[in-house]
Amino acid sequence: MSNTDPSQQPEGEQQPPTTPPPPPPTPAPSQPAPPPPAAGTGTPDPSAPAPAPIPRLPDGKPAVDAMGRPASAKSRLAAALLCWFLGFFGVHRFYVGKIGTGILMIVTLGGLGIWVLIDFIIILVGSFKDKQERVLSNW
Repeated sequence: MSNTDPSQQPEGEQQPPTTPPPPPPTPAPSQPAPPPPAAGTGTPDPSAPAPAPIPRLPDGKPAVDAMGRPASAKSRLAAALLCWFLGFFGVHRFYVGKIGTGILMIVTLGGLGIWVLIDFIIILVGSFKDKQERVLSNW
């Protein structure tokens, strides 16, 4: 005979549990951290230093190119036009102050045209430098 009333059970006997224990709580799915705010949005940090002003040439053009290299005051457009029309005589090299290589271009007629073509491409790409090793970046 089984007694379900706990007051009628003899001492030492335990009643079997009638309901199973609740399952352990399942962890909530982990939420990814929100992405940081995009650059230029939100409020600026007041403790951050102000960006340095871009140095300018006397004519108002930037004195550095986009990569921070010093820029020449000479015009890239003028050098490209001189190279295209008078490149065999090295006039574009005289324009940027490279007198020695300008004379060599006169003597070799611009390296028989190969040197002129290479200089023209380098000028258009923006890697041509003047005598002080400053890039001709301003058109």
